[in-house]
Amino acid sequence: MIDSLQQRYNRQISTWLLVCAAVIFCMILLGGVTRLTGSGLSIVEWDPIMGTIPPLTDEQWQAAFDQYKQYPEYQKVNRGMDMAGFKQIFAYEYAHRLLGRFIGVLFFIPLVFFWVKGRIPSGYKPKLVGLFLLGGLQGLVGWLMVKSGLVDTPRVSQYRLITHLGLAVIIYSAILWVAFDLLYPGRQQDPNSGKGLKRFAFALPALLFFMILSGGLVSGLDAGFAYNTFPLMDGRVFPVGLYGLDPAWRSIFEDITTVQFNHRMFAYLLVILIGTFVVMSLRKGVTGRTRVGTFALLGMLIVQVTLGISTLLAMGVMIPVALGAAHQGGAVLLLTSALYLSHSMKDN
Repeated sequence: MIDSLQQRYNRQISTWLLVCAAVIFCMILLGGVTRLTGSGLSIVEWDPIMGTIPPLTDEQWQAAFDQYKQYPEYQKVNRGMDMAGFKQIFAYEYAHRLLGRFIGVLFFIPLVFFWVKGRIPSGYKPKLVGLFLLGGLQGLVGWLMVKSGLVDTPRVSQYRLITHLGLAVIIYSAILWVAFDLLYPGRQQDPNSGKGLKRFAFALPALLFFMILSGGLVSGLDAGFAYNTFPLMDGRVFPVGLYGLDPAWRSIFEDITTVQFNHRMFAYLLVILIGTFVVMSLRKGVTGRTRVGTFALLGMLIVQVTLGISTLLAMGVMIPVALGAAHQGGAVLLLTSALYLSHSMKDN
């Protein structure tokens, strides 16, 4: 009776966590759109409470626009922008910040409810509190990222950008993992998988995480504009200037040629590894959730590769916002498939 009741509570909590994860996924997409539209520096103050209310009168809009004009992005990039243009970029950044606040409320209120009602199973309270604290840290990291672009150079630091993106992906992944634990308690891994395949499966989410970070560097440095050809880069496998900074390791983070090259190499590596994993899984005859996860991973890989190549070839003066956002979302969904697959092979 108690076990049956707790199972029902576990399903309630896992449903709540999956909803939170879905909203965080939307937040990651909106963050990408904010970056692609150049909207991230349009709000120059971090006001977690009063900042929830946007400008409502012409005077308030003019005050916000006058504030924006005092910073380098307007002075060096958007000089001459009219109020309509400012309202457009403001809307994206405002929606991004408002959604972040909404996620905090969406997580905190049900957490308190489940806690007070005694529905949280043993061992999960520290995990849920940790997730909430990570969410608070993410808000601070987001502001520090924006602040880096409010100085002499109107460009967000790529280091802070990938920190912000990486933390969002970590929170998303951790929430999914806890939800999977609650949804699939006491399930054993597929007996056909074997230890080698299990280790392989657990390596894939880590590699995909670093792939996402490399994509963040491409975005942060606008490195996608450097070479818009596929499969070669300006007719070469190894483009001129690769790892050309001194010391060479700086090129990994700061040289646009190297950053785009590394992102491509990551993609090729993952295509090979995931393809190999799928073949190994099917040969071993995996079943159940592991088989579902394997096909989901393969399907999302095909979608993501297609989106990546399409985005690269479609670049001109601007990145197509819809394609760029879809490519970022595809990366997160590919990671989601890998997490589901690796969880299905977890020893419980």
